[in-house]
Formats: sequence, C-alpha cells, structure tokens
Amino acid sequence: MGEEEAKPVEAPAPSETAPAAPAAPVEATKDVAEEKAVIPVEKVDDSKALAVVAKPPEPQKSSSSDRDAALARVETEKRLSLIKAWEDSEKTKAENKAIKKLSAITSWENAKKAAVEAKLRKMEEQLEKKKAEYGEQMKNKICMLHKEAEERRAMVEARKGEDLLKAEELSAKYKAKGVPPTKLFGCFGS
Repeated sequence: MGEEEAKPVEAPAPSETAPAAPAAPVEATKDVAEEKAVIPVEKVDDSKALAVVAKPPEPQKSSSSDRDAALARVETEKRLSLIKAWEDSEKTKAENKAIKKLSAITSWENAKKAAVEAKLRKMEEQLEKKKAEYGEQMKNKICMLHKEAEERRAMVEARKGEDLLKAEELSAKYKAKGVPPTKLFGCFGS
C-alpha cells in the first residue's frame, strides 16, 4: 500500500521537472542534506526486529528521494513563478512608463497645437481688424475724393456761370455802344 501511494506522487513529477532539470540537482543536494538533518530517525525496538526486517528499506529511500525531488520541483516552480512574476511586473512597468510618456507627448502636442491655433486666430483677427480699418480708410478716401470732385465741379459751374454772366454783360455793353468787340475769338486774338 505504501508503494501505491508513492506511485501517484511520482507520476506528475517527470513532466514538471523536465524543463528545470539542470538547476534542480544543485538545489536538491542542499535540500536533501538539510532535510536529513531535520527528519527524526525512528529507533527500532529489538523485539520488533522481525517486523522491521520484513519491511524493505528501499521504499523509504525512494519515498525520501521522491520527496526530495518533489521539494526540488516545488522550489524550482516557486523560483520560476517568482521570476515570471518579476518579468510580468517589469513588462507592466515598461508598458506603463511608455504609456505615460506617450500621454505626455500627446499632451505636449495638443498644447502646442492649441497655442499655434490661438496665435493663428489672433493673427486672423488682427488681419480682419486691419482689413476693416483699411476698408474704412479707403471709403473715407473715396468719400473725400468725391467731395473734392463735387467742389471742383461746383467751382467749374460757378466759373462757367460767372463767364456766361460776364459774356452777357460785355455783349450788352457792345450792343449798347454799337461797337463790335476787338477780340472776336479768344483763341485768335492777342
């Protein structure tokens, strides 16, 4: 019955210890030496010597070697799980660090874009304001030119009226005297 209990423990052992076989013997020898020092040895009574002889001593050795192998396997699995946990932790740290840096870069980019867009809007507003000012100035100039043109027209019309009046007066004077003007035409006379 002792052998049947030992066999189920042995069955999972080869599949689990196969990948870590090179590192296990060094650890196993240290653990075996420590465990032998800790395991109490049973003293056998002489009266029951026949019963002790009937039990084969190898199952104890094989069970202790199975136990040593199991402990070595557990130790190896523990070490591997710690290494795997450390690796996962480092990967997570690296990913979080990268995500943080990418987030900072994105934030920086957005801030710079917003600043540039604000500057662009400000320039556009200034240009619109200048455009409105120049438009107003041009309208004022047009208005001034129109006013000056009206004044010039008015002056020309006034001079025309004066010249017509002067011509009528001279004509009336020449008619009253009965003398023709000495200058018939302004362009031919001297």
